[in-house]
Amino acid sequence: MKKVIVFLADGFEEMEAMGTVDVLRRGGIEVKTISIMENSFVTGAHNVQIKADETLSDLDINALEADAVVLPGGMPGAKNLNENSVVKETVLSFYRENKLVAAICAAPMVLGGLGLLKNRKATCYPGFEDTLIGAATAGNPVETDGNVITGKGPGFVYQFALAIVAYLKGNDVAEEVAGGLLLQ
Repeated sequence: MKKVIVFLADGFEEMEAMGTVDVLRRGGIEVKTISIMENSFVTGAHNVQIKADETLSDLDINALEADAVVLPGGMPGAKNLNENSVVKETVLSFYRENKLVAAICAAPMVLGGLGLLKNRKATCYPGFEDTLIGAATAGNPVETDGNVITGKGPGFVYQFALAIVAYLKGNDVAEEVAGGLLLQ
């Protein structure tokens, strides 16, 4: 079974985080949400509080067995992710191991700051393009370039999540999930 970790920080965009988790699970992907805060309760940008599956402090990041890491956007959630050294080390490790790294909205700033978007197509929430250092941006809703997927924002969460499902499980599974969601 494919496995994905989703990092959550206070100020995360609720639709991007929970919509992605939902779509991935519908696609038969095991998802683990990880709070980077002091406890497992994380508060979104619109004051929705959720309980993450685990906290970063409870996790042996070196023993993580997953196929992808996902960073939801939202502010200041994306900024909080970008300031966390363990999140950045994990993203770099996954990238170097040719595992999928995915970020949506403002969160592609983490990838850009790490130099992972150089000479790649990428997208982000309008106004954050300067954080996509070295990327080719066209403003598309979702960009998949190698083992990197980026999404523009909350209105495109289904396209973003389905791109992750397609990458990990194939287009047939993504189309089946989209059909079940009445997106086709």
